[in-house]
Amino acid sequence: MKKIEVKIPGSSYPVYIGNGVFLQLQKLISKHALYKNIFIIIDENVFNLHSDKIDRFISKSNSKIYLYSINATELNKSSSQLSDIYSVLIENGFGKDSLIVAIGGGITGDIAGYAASTFARGVQIVHVPTTLLAMVDSSVGGKTGINFESTKNIIGTFYQPNFVLIDLDFLKTLPEEEVLCGLGEILKYSFLIGGDFLEQINKKYMKILSLDTKFLLDVVENCISFKTGIVEKDEREESGLRKILNLGHTFAHAIEIERNHSIKHGQAVITGLSCALHLSNRLNILNDTLYKEYLSMLLKTKNQIQLGLFYPMKIYEIMKRDKKSANDKIRFVLIIEAGNVVIDIEAGMVDVMDSINRGLHHFVATEHK
Repeated sequence: MKKIEVKIPGSSYPVYIGNGVFLQLQKLISKHALYKNIFIIIDENVFNLHSDKIDRFISKSNSKIYLYSINATELNKSSSQLSDIYSVLIENGFGKDSLIVAIGGGITGDIAGYAASTFARGVQIVHVPTTLLAMVDSSVGGKTGINFESTKNIIGTFYQPNFVLIDLDFLKTLPEEEVLCGLGEILKYSFLIGGDFLEQINKKYMKILSLDTKFLLDVVENCISFKTGIVEKDEREESGLRKILNLGHTFAHAIEIERNHSIKHGQAVITGLSCALHLSNRLNILNDTLYKEYLSMLLKTKNQIQLGLFYPMKIYEIMKRDKKSANDKIRFVLIIEAGNVVIDIEAGMVDVMDSINRGLHHFVATEHK
């Protein structure tokens, strides 16, 4: 089992990565002297597929344990779902001395993290990500949140976990589209990290889609190590460094909402990265040669993402509500070359609309016929 330390002042914690390591959960809870009143928030699909693992954990524990399952969709990442979690916690006698264990993908982690950060003014939390996307990105860094009306993640907190446990065995039951979602975030990291990592992802991306465990172990470790280095320096996005992790996401979040969440976050990230590459090139930040090279990496997935008819103006208007916007101006993370990005780049409506049109047309269903 590999271990990466996230060293944030006052909130340092380890990330454990391996195969079959979920069996170590009870031992790690004891090792870190966490509370024994355990409230599990789990994606109902994960429980249906891995009930034997969960039941084994519960049966071997002498602690108070409550299992709360959720239908983990973007529409349910809401204040009403959060209120229900609070109600169940209170009704079952959970208080300040509670440990929330989040088992699921990014949606489960987001809402469980927000619940943990606000219930009783903050209780302990452990993240057990079960999707590739959550393993490489959302489970580490402390961002929590819920959606409100038509704005994604607009309500949330920064709240670091007590530890993160990444068991690659959960990937064995992951649907193909969820693997693709993880690839979306991995592609983002390849552009942020550059060098050998970019080359590896470009040449061996099929190993990700085929869930090559040995390769994925290295990929997850690389992504988490890079994100850890960023979060340690800028936990709350105060210096601006952490903003680089939003590469492609200003477009992606708006695309998700315009699609009414009919495509998943990781798929939206791929299309958002395409738009970001177009905008970087249009603003003469990214040269033509690198633009074509990086775009070709994204287009390897185009037959697996079919958008149908989209509405650029609606996407643009949604982007103006993005929490990273200021003074009614949209700000972007754009790319000079892999490993070198710039933040807070403002772009006019014409440039943004053109980038939406050009970036998304690659993924329109009619393009595949």
